[in-house]
Amino acid sequence: MSKRSKHKIATDGGGNAFGNHPFGNLDGGGLPSGPSSEQMQPVTAQKVAKSKGRVEVRREKAGRGGKTVTTLKEFPTHIPLKDLELMTFNLKKCCACGGTLKGRVIELQGDVCARVIAELTKLGFKPVRAGG
Repeated sequence: MSKRSKHKIATDGGGNAFGNHPFGNLDGGGLPSGPSSEQMQPVTAQKVAKSKGRVEVRREKAGRGGKTVTTLKEFPTHIPLKDLELMTFNLKKCCACGGTLKGRVIELQGDVCARVIAELTKLGFKPVRAGG
């Protein structure tokens, strides 16, 4: 046997070196008592919803044969395409119009900027009216 093996402390719970409760031998005398349950009032912090990001809402007409289209651009990159596809579907239902998702740009048929801005605000985005 080596010299080190003689000084090992058993950690399997069989020895009294550690015991079951490491703070069992501490004395609590001299410590102040905590506040009573009546004194402790729950803190009611007003939760401010964190914005999911800035989105540009733009009304476009150029290059579309005179048809008006509302485009939503500049979605944050942390939003996956699956969520954008679902958002496109829900916006089309909300605005009662057709539309599509091209890349990371949502195109909705018609001038529905006001409805889209209201819906994006409900979803937690910060819509910005871009263009003229």
